[in-house]
Amino acid sequence: MPPVPYAGTRSRLGWAMTGSGHFFEESLEEIRRLPDVDLFVSKAAAEVIRMYKSRLPEGMRIYRDTTAAAAPVGLFYEAVYHTLVIAPATSNTVAKLVYGISDTLVTNVFAQAGKCRVPIIVFACDTAPELETKAPGGIVKVWPRRIDLENVELLKGFEDTAVVESMAGLVAAIDARMRCRGTSSS
Repeated sequence: MPPVPYAGTRSRLGWAMTGSGHFFEESLEEIRRLPDVDLFVSKAAAEVIRMYKSRLPEGMRIYRDTTAAAAPVGLFYEAVYHTLVIAPATSNTVAKLVYGISDTLVTNVFAQAGKCRVPIIVFACDTAPELETKAPGGIVKVWPRRIDLENVELLKGFEDTAVVESMAGLVAAIDARMRCRGTSSS
């Protein structure tokens, strides 16, 4: 794969995945339909990939959460990304985003995207008082805690951050960003 020019092009979409099975496979399908994606995979997302026997898309840069300094975040300073997508985003990740904790690859790329004024789309998992979600054994019902729902509401108030609550909302938000950039997502 030839190297992608990085210096100031804002030509790529960054996508960070956390450790939730909630629309995990659907998120991978969405990634596969998009051009010029770099994938940031948390340690927990790597575990979910193994549990669900998923395969990461081929032919893209994949950054794994293996360094304490989260070295790939430097790409945000080089104006590589036009958008950051975090999908799916666990309640743990959402809480860290809201309270400024940057101790994983995903939370670090969120912080750096914000500091570099890169628009962010977050597909939060826990957005309603009662949900059905995918677990390794099939679909289960969950009841997000009040704090989880409150954190999603707080995240909605962040600058340059769109919080979506469904797969359709995620696709629509990404398509809007791609149209804004004058590129196609299919």
